[in-house]
Amino acid sequence: MSAKVYVGNLPFGVTQDKLKEMFAEFGEIEEAVVISDKYSGRSKGFGFITYKDDAAAQKAIAELNGKEIEGRALKVNEARPMESR
Repeated sequence: MSAKVYVGNLPFGVTQDKLKEMFAEFGEIEEAVVISDKYSGRSKGFGFITYKDDAAAQKAIAELNGKEIEGRALKVNEARPMESR
């Protein structure tokens, strides 16, 4: 079963390829997405990684939560469904 991981506080220069590269060492990735503003196209500073299995997702969370990338401490945890506004 796949598992989705939220990655927050990303440096704005991180691309989807760079995000996938950062998280690939923990397991097989189905999808890596950096969320961007629909008008400017600029990164919003967060994204999601979908792993093929839950164990890889848990390992990535344990290893990368709080890790500093380009001067910013990543916030990595299990993704939750979007709350309605």
